[in-house]
Order: sequence, then structure tokens, then C-alpha cells
Amino acid sequence: MSGESPHTHRLTGYEREREREREWRLDTDGDGLGIDDIISRLDSFQLLRKADDDEADQLLTELGAKSSVDRDIVLELGAKRPLGHPTRFEEAHGLAVRSLEVLDRNGHRSIPVPKLGFVAPVVQFLVQIVTQFIVRSYVGSVIDHMHRLYERREAASPAGWEHLPMLTRARIHTERIMPGFKRSKLALPTFLFGGAILSPVIGILQRSISTQITSKLWRSVWLIIIFLILTAASWIIVHGSAVARRRIQLTSKRPVQSLWQVIGRCGNPPNDHSKLFAVIALILTIVSLVVVLLGLLNVFL
Repeated sequence: MSGESPHTHRLTGYEREREREREWRLDTDGDGLGIDDIISRLDSFQLLRKADDDEADQLLTELGAKSSVDRDIVLELGAKRPLGHPTRFEEAHGLAVRSLEVLDRNGHRSIPVPKLGFVAPVVQFLVQIVTQFIVRSYVGSVIDHMHRLYERREAASPAGWEHLPMLTRARIHTERIMPGFKRSKLALPTFLFGGAILSPVIGILQRSISTQITSKLWRSVWLIIIFLILTAASWIIVHGSAVARRRIQLTSKRPVQSLWQVIGRCGNPPNDHSKLFAVIALILTIVSLVVVLLGLLNVFL
């Protein structure tokens, strides 16, 4: 028989959980503050996580962690320093800001497109719209995350911390440059809106073709033209996304990751939307193919 008292056996499941919560809040020096026990458990986990996995897992369970995400939460919560590597912060911050400046200026310049004669400038302009939207969205997202991260680490810093003025200065400068990095993303919201209404327009065109054009040959020709237009739109999105992704990786991806590493225990930096746009382009191609095939079946059957 274990050393538990009869009273403990009579407790319901809810009461036992409440009892464990009360025990968890007990402090070690008798001043009635639960912060001592919290800090003690977090410090214990920091010490055990590399030396004894079993004890670290047991402590995680006591803290309520049950998954890898929970483990990350405890690790981030237990990190006491506002900056993981304060002596490298100014260098990393400066490099990240510089990379965003270069990306913002050059990310959508001179987009290469195939030689298509007189159509090439139009295609280049449309690809540039997609590229510029993805680049500026990424730049705006990164500068937002940087500012929020600096604000929170500054607020969590001790008043007498020697590196606090450096962090405050970085936060103030980031706040000043935010409006310049969050400019209009040009016409792509309209472009996306066009994509949102694309399916109804296709339906209207398909019905118009069916009712106004009686020749099966011409109806087939118009359906194929619609497919080619949608395929061209898909290619523009894919090409613009690929250029944006390549230039983001060339310019800012690694400097921003390095800044997050220097700050420490702050999750992952934001990603760009190039993959999402590529998926949208693929879906657009499949939808256009299905619509045209159904239209051709309707014509000849």
C-alpha cells in the first residue's frame, strides 16, 4: 500500500487535479509567492533537458507539457535573457534591415520573361505585379514581426540591463522605418479579386458561347481560347512567384534567420507567400482544364 492517506483516496478526479494545482503553486521560501516554484521548475528543466531526458520528460509532464510544441513553449518560457547573443545583436539587426532595404528596392526589377515580341512588355508588367506583391508582403511582414519582437523583449528586460539601450534604440529605429517598408502592394488586390470572380465570368462566357454561337467549331475555338488565357494567367503567377522566392532567398532569407537566431527562443521568422501563389496557379490550371473539357463535351454531345 502506498503512503497516501485515506483522505487522498476519497478525492474525486477533479479534486485531485485541484490538489495538484495547489501543490504546483507552492513556493520554496514561504513568502506566499508562486513565482519561486515556477522559476525553479523552469530552471530545472533547462538543466535536465540535455543531461537526463527521462527526468526532463517527467518534469515536462508535471508542468503540463504533452507534445513537442509544449516542449518548445517551456523552453521559450524558461529563457531568461531578453537576447540570446546580445553582443551580436547590433550586427544582426543592421544586416537584416539592410537586406530588407535591398530586397524592397530590387526584388521586382527587370523581371526576365521569354521573347514574345510585342506581347513581352505586357507579360513582364503582369509578372512584375505578382513579384512585387509577394516581395512587399514579405518585407512588410518581417518588419512587423521585428518591431513586435523588439517591443516585447524590451518590455521583458530588467531596468538596469546593460544592453537595454541597444534594444530600445533598435525598436525605435524599426518603428521609424516601418511606414517606408509597408507601402502599397500595387494592383494585386485587384488582380486577386479578378481571380475571385474568374469562375463566374467563365460560367457566363460559357453560357454565352452556348447560346450565341451555334457553330460547334466556333464554340470549340472559344473554349480553347479561354483555356489558353487561363493557362497564361497561371504561368504568370508561377513565374512571378518563382522570381520573388529566388530574390527573397538571395537577399533577406538568411539575414532574417540569423537575426532570429541571435535574439533566441522566438520561434521562426515569417515566410513569403510564393508557395501559396504557386499552388493557386496550379489549381487555376486544373480548374480551367476541367471547365473547358466539360464545355467541349457539352458542345459535341
